[in-house]
Amino acid sequence: MKSAYTRLKLACYTTNVTMSVVGNLSPVLFLTFRSLYGISYTLLGLLILVNFVTQLTVDLVFSFFSHKFNIPLAVKMTPMIAVVGLILYALAPVLFAENVYLGLLLGTIVFSAASGFAEVLISPVIAAIPSKDPDREMSKLHSIYAWGVVFVIVVSTVFLLLCGKEHWQWLAVLFASVPLISFILFFGAVIPQMETQEKVSGVLSFLKDKKLWVCFFGIFLGGAAECTMAQWSSGYLEQALGIPKVWGDICGVALFAVMLGLGRSLYAKRGNNIRGVLFLGAIGATVCYLVAALLNIPIIGLIACAFTGFCVSMLWPGSLVIASERFPSGGVFIFAMMAAGGDLGASIAPQLVGIITDIASTSPTVVTLAADIGLMPEQIGMKLGMLIGALFPTIAIPLYLHIIKADKKTGVTRQTP
Repeated sequence: MKSAYTRLKLACYTTNVTMSVVGNLSPVLFLTFRSLYGISYTLLGLLILVNFVTQLTVDLVFSFFSHKFNIPLAVKMTPMIAVVGLILYALAPVLFAENVYLGLLLGTIVFSAASGFAEVLISPVIAAIPSKDPDREMSKLHSIYAWGVVFVIVVSTVFLLLCGKEHWQWLAVLFASVPLISFILFFGAVIPQMETQEKVSGVLSFLKDKKLWVCFFGIFLGGAAECTMAQWSSGYLEQALGIPKVWGDICGVALFAVMLGLGRSLYAKRGNNIRGVLFLGAIGATVCYLVAALLNIPIIGLIACAFTGFCVSMLWPGSLVIASERFPSGGVFIFAMMAAGGDLGASIAPQLVGIITDIASTSPTVVTLAADIGLMPEQIGMKLGMLIGALFPTIAIPLYLHIIKADKKTGVTRQTP
């Protein structure tokens, strides 16, 4: 049985790497698609929105109707859905020669659905495996995602450099091997029993509990704090602080992901008191956002953007741990609700920062201020956008403090030995 669970864990880990591929392949190829097919920035950005909306839709469906699914079969088939999506994505220029974007969009919908299934199912699979330190196991699982992002960026950069952007399809095919490995591993593994609500009425009873919405809002803020910096750090370092694009990409995306993975790996190894970690992480993230936004020293801004990854590293997985402890009988439903909250934060916050940046950059007041202090309007606009991003970890501070006090009073808090 132990060996079966070892195989199952490996399958879950490689599935999380697949989520890294799904979430980062399109952004890596944006400029390639624009130069080869003339696709507008608006349509390219829509691929990211479709990714999150598809995942959120899957989250919500599972939140209310998880009892309608054959959970073990859904777990085992999730990687194959990703394989199909990535192959469809790669074949877009062949199958949709007159409208390549349509093929990219369809491929994105399919592999994003797989990512949504993985987000809902993989965490409860890990939680259902017998373990002395379940919160450390959850941290380890989510650290794999962060290291997967680094893997995607490094492999993509090297591939495009050596093979040329005109052969990008083979990069997608190469990455399809990751979920294929997961598929093979899952079909030789034993999947433990997971709780599902037998009726929608069972789900509604959870929705009436205020503690659930506190957890939902907590992971919403955690997802917002994490994904805002993850998506904006590269552009911010380049536009607002004048750091060359290549270093903005490496330090803004890869280094952030390294720090994200480091934080989760450290907790998986030696972590203790997840609620205290969330509280301190929110404080640290707030400080990093403010330093990056208010100081105009490139090296300090770079360090602040990167270290944000370390501070927010446990906000998402830690919220999952707390929710599962508060609702031990919630099963797949609780993880689906938390996934929906995290995806909602990851969708809304970066978009809000972009809107604020655009509005501020064209504001007459900002244009005048920029001229007075020797900056470009876009620089001030991005700084204001980053300040908006700081609101999410700031609001999370009193929320996590409330969770600490409430769970201590009710005896929910569990310390890791």
